[in-house]
Amino acid sequence: MRINLSPQVRDDTLEVIKAGNTLTINGETIDLSPMTEGGTLPLAAISSSWFASDVDMVDGEIILTLFLPNSVHSSHEQLFPVPLLNVPDGPVAFPQSLPAPQAMEESQ
Repeated sequence: MRINLSPQVRDDTLEVIKAGNTLTINGETIDLSPMTEGGTLPLAAISSSWFASDVDMVDGEIILTLFLPNSVHSSHEQLFPVPLLNVPDGPVAFPQSLPAPQAMEESQ
């Protein structure tokens, strides 16, 4: 599975757990296992607002794009994310935010 990330300014958080071709996004399960080679699942058919575009299956790999929440404390990695390749089962690791200024001051 390849997960592309599309940065978007928003205040909520994104938590994704992958199990095979199923994603649980903030508690909502999206089963992509019925997809076949060369198939496309249109964005309009996906009930989650976290998807930024259609989902495709190319060369046996599911390729999708999720919105990645950004804030004023976003790191360079969040602002300009690279695709997540060969995503293993389990919690998906996303780029992390910079520490809030208050937290940085307290640690000094």
